Amino acid sequence: MLDKVSIVSDSSELKTDLFYGYIRQHPNSKWFGLFKVPMLPYAWSSTDSTKRINRFLWRIGEKPVIEDSIQTARCARDISMAVNALGYLDAQVTAEHHYHRKKVDIVYRIDPKRRYEVGVYDKDIRDEGIRTLLASSPDKELVQEGMPFDMNVLDAERSRVNSLIMNNGYYRFNRDFIRFEADTTEEKGKAWLTFVVDPYRNQTITAAPHQTYRVADVRFALENQQSRLRKGLLQRVNHIRPGQPYCEQDVQQTYSALGALDAVLSSRITFQPDPADSTLLHSVVGITTNKPHSISIYPEGTNSAGDLGAALALTYTNRNLFHGSETFSLKFRGAYEAISKLDGYDDQDYLEFGAEASLKFPDFMLPFLSHSFRRRSKATSEVSIAYNTQDRPEFHRRVVSGAWRYRWLGSNPRLRNRLDLIDLNYVYMPWISSTFRHDYLEDPNSRNAILRYNYENLFIIKLGYTFSYSNIANGLTSSYGTNAWSMRFGFETAGNLLHGISRLTNATKDASGHYNLFNIAYAQYTKFDFDFAKSFRINEHNSVAMHFALGIAYPYGNSTILPYEKRYFAGGANHVRGWSVRELGPGRFIGNDGRIDFINQTGDMSLSMSLEYRTHLFWKIDAAAFIDAGNIWTLRNYDEQPGGQFRFKSFLSELAVAYGLGLRLNFNYFVLRFDGGMKAINPAYSDARRHYPILHPSMKRDFAFHFAVGLPF
Repeated sequence: MLDKVSIVSDSSELKTDLFYGYIRQHPNSKWFGLFKVPMLPYAWSSTDSTKRINRFLWRIGEKPVIEDSIQTARCARDISMAVNALGYLDAQVTAEHHYHRKKVDIVYRIDPKRRYEVGVYDKDIRDEGIRTLLASSPDKELVQEGMPFDMNVLDAERSRVNSLIMNNGYYRFNRDFIRFEADTTEEKGKAWLTFVVDPYRNQTITAAPHQTYRVADVRFALENQQSRLRKGLLQRVNHIRPGQPYCEQDVQQTYSALGALDAVLSSRITFQPDPADSTLLHSVVGITTNKPHSISIYPEGTNSAGDLGAALALTYTNRNLFHGSETFSLKFRGAYEAISKLDGYDDQDYLEFGAEASLKFPDFMLPFLSHSFRRRSKATSEVSIAYNTQDRPEFHRRVVSGAWRYRWLGSNPRLRNRLDLIDLNYVYMPWISSTFRHDYLEDPNSRNAILRYNYENLFIIKLGYTFSYSNIANGLTSSYGTNAWSMRFGFETAGNLLHGISRLTNATKDASGHYNLFNIAYAQYTKFDFDFAKSFRINEHNSVAMHFALGIAYPYGNSTILPYEKRYFAGGANHVRGWSVRELGPGRFIGNDGRIDFINQTGDMSLSMSLEYRTHLFWKIDAAAFIDAGNIWTLRNYDEQPGGQFRFKSFLSELAVAYGLGLRLNFNYFVLRFDGGMKAINPAYSDARRHYPILHPSMKRDFAFHFAVGLPF
């Protein structure tokens, strides 16, 4: 049985990590890199295929990997070819077998010997037009005399030259006309290179110069009639230019622009030579449109502190509202939650109804932008308006919101941008129960400024910008065995323009010292968020992931307190997992009123750090071991949150620390996550026994269970 596979090199200059992808047989996976538990379900089965239990155990377990000498020889050959491609032409690769009991460890040993360099570098371009084109190109050549004889670089140079030629009118050209000839006999340790571009050969095997072509015209053809598309939209997404030389890059940009349209299902671009002039090409862009209408229903189940509830959302989508691939969505949502009877309140359950309408345009709907910039940017513009009503035993809340935002990709498609040009929220409280008002808003002995501020009518008009980047297309959730990293930065500010106008017009303040808009106070604050995540691949089934997040929001001017929706909270499935959501912080603060701690245990600043070891167990089941640290703080000193203000000299001692284990059902396209966290350091207490629960653990006091969809970072 194959127990271990490794690759070693006799030279420190050659990195063996480059060659693990050529290994054809991998040992059975191990839990935490130590125990071959995934093989056990298969071992528990019998050979009787008629029994369902055996077929199930075969499916979830791993069959023991028996060393195949043919696969081992092929692997050694593949590694040898890969080493040769790096310029080590005399390299030798041997497979060493180390037997112990009935197991074998295979070590692929690489003796690279010397690395060849590029000696004399000549060019043999057998086409006058292409020779002139390459000579006038400002692009830097990748191959130079004296560089290592790396065939990967030679291949990259073939691709570069092929793109250059095909982007300058050579429609029938391809990289098969480009090759390198190498001679290693002229000079010891060096390869003399000749870069060759062959002439065009037709069916009669007659050599001829390569022909350049110009685009005569572009015609769009809808290959089904589910919906039509406006001519102006098709002209905007088309990058193929009539009257200009054929350009392969224009073709690919047209494919990409069409693929970004919600109304387009697929596209196909063809070219036909003109019968009268063979140097002209007629382009036909065939488009298959998507179904314009769809209806989706999303049921939900909720559990809020033991109160069970359900919700149902209905969404109608039109993907081609004005025949310009505009996407119109109309969403209705209703929710119900059975609330346990609250002392002093009417016996009323939670009801919520909401409606949202949005319209997305496949363009940068912003004046003063050049036509060329619009064509280069893969952008969408979106306008939305929503209304939400919430009725609880303690209060009734109404929220009206509207937004105008832009999303676009940068020069690198993995760099995503979002600009919230206008984001307006109007919070209206039509009714507050007398009990709630007396206990928390008006009673001089228990009045809570933070709570009171968040149960008043409020305007929030903000401007925000966010960019995010990931070095792999689908983020960190694709594979635990992938080196990946992602970063996100967000900024938003609210109330500055209104505050400036209020001061310039000498507007009057209300009794609380706030400027008003339509007799309602508006919020003023600035908020920054930074998030970074990185995973380190150990092997195919094991990796280590790290995460760092920092957020700061500061109220000023017309506000001394952040709106509740903009405040940070700690604990939960994506923060310090030894605490349930909104049970940690701010700082050393200890919640003492379960009815309003969801307000008090929020802050203006958040810090979160995590380190997580991830491993594949068997079938679709993965596991993790993690350590989390972090907390939230306030930037101002609030009487209702003693010990919650951030101070440089003490914030390290106020970091909460948790550790735990997790199970994940990994279905590739989504992950169901079950994490159990234990408190290790609790900053809320100063006595050693409760400050260091890792030394005196209590499952009832220190354990928190979390269920979530997706990885925490």
